[in-house]
Amino acid sequence: MRGFLAAVMCLCLCLVLFLCPLYSCALPPPCDREIYCYGDILRQVQTAKLFDDDKHFVDMKLKSAPDIILTAFHNLTHGDLNSVPPAVLRDFLHKYFDEPGKEFAPWSPPDWHDKPQFLAGIADAELRSWAEKLHHLWKSLGRKISSDALAHPEQYSQIFTPHPFVVPGGRFRELYYWDSYWVINGLLLSEMTDTARGMILNFIHLINRYGFIPNGARVYYERRSQPPFLSLMVESYYQTTNDTDFLRTALPALEQEYLFWMRNRSVAVEVKGNKHVLNRFDVQVGLPRPESYSDDLELAEGLTEGKHAAERLWKELHSGAESGWDFSSRWFVDGLGNNNGSLKDTRTSLLIPTDLNALLCRNERTLAHFYRTLGNESEAARYDKAVSARQEAIEAVLWDEKRGVWLDYSLVTNTSHPAFYPTNLAPVWADCYSQPSMGQKALHYLQTSGGLAFPNGVPTSLVDSGQQWDYPNAWPPLQHILIQGLSSLPSQEARELGFDLAQRWIRTNWLAYIKYEAMFEKYNVNGDGKPGGGGEYEVQLGFGWTNGVALQLLSQYGDRLTSGSFTSCLSISVSVALLCSAQTLFL
Repeated sequence: MRGFLAAVMCLCLCLVLFLCPLYSCALPPPCDREIYCYGDILRQVQTAKLFDDDKHFVDMKLKSAPDIILTAFHNLTHGDLNSVPPAVLRDFLHKYFDEPGKEFAPWSPPDWHDKPQFLAGIADAELRSWAEKLHHLWKSLGRKISSDALAHPEQYSQIFTPHPFVVPGGRFRELYYWDSYWVINGLLLSEMTDTARGMILNFIHLINRYGFIPNGARVYYERRSQPPFLSLMVESYYQTTNDTDFLRTALPALEQEYLFWMRNRSVAVEVKGNKHVLNRFDVQVGLPRPESYSDDLELAEGLTEGKHAAERLWKELHSGAESGWDFSSRWFVDGLGNNNGSLKDTRTSLLIPTDLNALLCRNERTLAHFYRTLGNESEAARYDKAVSARQEAIEAVLWDEKRGVWLDYSLVTNTSHPAFYPTNLAPVWADCYSQPSMGQKALHYLQTSGGLAFPNGVPTSLVDSGQQWDYPNAWPPLQHILIQGLSSLPSQEARELGFDLAQRWIRTNWLAYIKYEAMFEKYNVNGDGKPGGGGEYEVQLGFGWTNGVALQLLSQYGDRLTSGSFTSCLSISVSVALLCSAQTLFL
């Protein structure tokens, strides 16, 4: 019966959106909330382009119950589904909607205080002063959901969570998933353990409600997730507090999330007669993303690959958003199965990503450790086996012996994609490899990849596609994963390269802060400290994970990092010498 009702609902949606019979409606909408996720109001408002950012509309609060607003809109149009004039739409929105932000109540983190201890370990006075300013930013990024949003959830796209939290910033005015790993690490350094704990409890709340963690705390994200970092958030909290009771509280939710990824995002791959199970991003939604509705609709115009082409494209765009890399040439697969094309060629679900599987390997090892800490050896052993199976699969499917690194794997061609991404070294960060020589080979790969040839960070790729997860942008989480991986290797050469990359990244962030008095979500790898660009929206200020990564690097390397000229150019390798030369040239 439930399946029949879902099919009927989908058919109605397609009729309303003028998508049938041109497009199939085999896949569900982003959520079951008309206005925010599907329907004529969404279509009319977003295609009229009343706002610079489609996300603005779907973050607005309803002033009345949804059925009242739907009836009012029907009366406004008299059932005529042709376009409503923009001026009429604006009047309608003014009458029935509030601006975004009404879901929040004033809140300042009560556990914030001056002078957390890590500041004392930063030797450079300029960087120490800057770190204090970053520590102050937590107060401006803190949010608490209002009691009205709890009492009237049908009038908000915001998903209620019981504890205050820190947002990324800018257009991202809600709790986000994978961003929060670096935010929480920064909060813990700032000795804001209560805020960090509350954010983790919010994610547990979401798992208990949905069975997984949505991309962010909005209803239009309800059918897609993001890279699963919750186990590592709990690990960071436990390492700081040694709170085994909290570990015991969190573990059932961590188990449930892991099962979600294994049941809904796994795929079997056969290599040399052996089958291996790995994971991918694969969202089963067949309509435009509400927060980028007009972009997705326009992108699907002119597709000629059959009546289901638009639905397939939108499914892949949702999957790309689930990856966190929205968007990148990394996900492009052309008609021949090659890693070429444009945004219309996004085929995220047809690739097995190195970083997702490295992360799940680290999750499995972390869960084994948690169970062992709590005295449950049988469950620990089960996850030990999962780590072994995952490591074997990663080495069989993703390891490229000739190049000496791990590469994304195409389910179309059953071959690796050879393009450079910092995440090619994610198994080093996750400690998910069997032979020490693999780490050294990966170091050599990085040194010869071309990824170190830029003064302000390691670019997300070497392809200038115009997408934001490509050259020339460098993103904080990728810098941190790469630096932490290098610092975990036994060779002094790798560790010094890790430090040099940290120095470069901190100086980039610092110079941009001096210039703009702001932290950005991403940075340009060229120039003298400036924000990145490209993609679907303007670069955002804030910025949660940028602050978290900067504070972590300032804590880890504070005795050596400098705000002045780059002085640590030692003769440790050809690649680092070139790196230092490039840095000196651009300063």
